[in-house]
Amino acid sequence: MSQAEIFEKIKLIPVAYQQEVEDFIDFILQKKNIDSPDKNKRKIGLLKDKMKMSTDFDEPLKDFKNYME
Repeated sequence: MSQAEIFEKIKLIPVAYQQEVEDFIDFILQKKNIDSPDKNKRKIGLLKDKMKMSTDFDEPLKDFKNYME
């Protein structure tokens, strides 16, 4: 569908509902971050070497020993 066809359909919508169409368009633009795509982009490796996993990570917790028997 071309933009011209979309505009023609919007013209057919009663004026009272055209505001809802505009609000929905704004919602989509905000959702997809079209205005600023790099704003929320994650940076790979940002926490590298800042966290480490304990060597006994997979071991059962002592607090649950009674439940594990």
